[in-house]
Amino acid sequence: MQGSISVRHFSLVLSLIAATCLTACNTTSGEAPGSGGRGGRGRGGRGGATISIDTTTLQRISIQRQVDLSGTLLSPDQARVSSEVGGIILDVPVQLGSEVRPRDILVRLDTRELQLAVDRAESALRQVEAQLGIDRGQDKQPPADDQIASIRQAIANRDDARNAFKRADQLHGRGLMSQVDYDTSETRLKVAEANYQAAIDGVRSLKASLQDRRAAFELAQKKLNDAVVRAPVAGSIAERLVQPGEYIRENTPVATIVQMNPLKLKTAIQERHAGLIRGGQTVEFFVEAFPDRKFIGKIAYVSPAVDQTTRTFPVEAIVDNPDRVLKPGFFARGTALTKVDANVLAVPETAISTLAGVSTVYVIEHDKARQQQVSLGARQDRLVEIVAGLKGDETLATTNLNQLATGVAVRVERSGSRAGSQE
Repeated sequence: MQGSISVRHFSLVLSLIAATCLTACNTTSGEAPGSGGRGGRGRGGRGGATISIDTTTLQRISIQRQVDLSGTLLSPDQARVSSEVGGIILDVPVQLGSEVRPRDILVRLDTRELQLAVDRAESALRQVEAQLGIDRGQDKQPPADDQIASIRQAIANRDDARNAFKRADQLHGRGLMSQVDYDTSETRLKVAEANYQAAIDGVRSLKASLQDRRAAFELAQKKLNDAVVRAPVAGSIAERLVQPGEYIRENTPVATIVQMNPLKLKTAIQERHAGLIRGGQTVEFFVEAFPDRKFIGKIAYVSPAVDQTTRTFPVEAIVDNPDRVLKPGFFARGTALTKVDANVLAVPETAISTLAGVSTVYVIEHDKARQQQVSLGARQDRLVEIVAGLKGDETLATTNLNQLATGVAVRVERSGSRAGSQE
């Protein structure tokens, strides 16, 4: 008995719940009295009130395709400048943030010791040039061997000794010269020939020494010139690393220069977009420091390889920065403009309803609404691309979408016209 009562009681409860749910559904699907837009008073259809709506038609537009990106602004040319010589710093004419051009002076060193080294190297060079008979005002190449004084003297002594020995040989053969005088003449010839060979060897040594002396002199001059450290590139002083009065050694960094105009935007693009990105395309981006200002760049480099870890490929864009408002290190977020597709179907954003990731529109046919699922594409100027779901000749509702459902009767208060093609 108790079991029968429990079953009847449970059935009664289920009936009440079902009735309540049905009533709630009818109430929410229609519009409550007085709450409808443009005079609508409830759900249309059988016995329901007509919903007032505005409508629009699909448009054919040209749409700019783009790929989202984010990256970091970098200086394309950053130089950490070092002094190639050691010495005491006399002057540092630049400050942090100073703009410099190529060859501008960054640091001056004391040149007294360096000048003495130049003078010493020059003196040694002139000595060798004088021994080789090189005139400083003429060609710096040494003359021919037989034109060098030491060799000419050795040749003259050798020839004289040869002639004297010939005469001594003739006289000795006729018994007119003693053996001692003959031996003396022969020894003199051998000495003259040895002196000639020594002169030749000495000139060769001087010629080799000449190259060494010239290299030493040029190196001393270079070090003297390097006592003035100059900017290798144009940019701004990011680091000033030395002060006047300091003693620095060779290869001591003195300043860091960063190029400020142009800058480089370095980013990484997903591999699925590899077929869309190429050099010369425009990049538009924003930075947090200037959220309302759009900056423009041009893609200059696209990596030929994809990173196997991130499945992205590096891309670099060059960004003009004439007013220096962009700084190296800024984070940028924007898009790469890839191509323009013409004759694309689009509708106003107000015609789209989205619930749980599903997008729909309400097609108006014979004064009634019909819900139609659509696939959306890109957005541009408050218009949304329709990828699939519509043919292009439909009329769509743009107001009171939350009061519409398939079969609801509607009354068009204001009808939008086709906007035509937007190039």
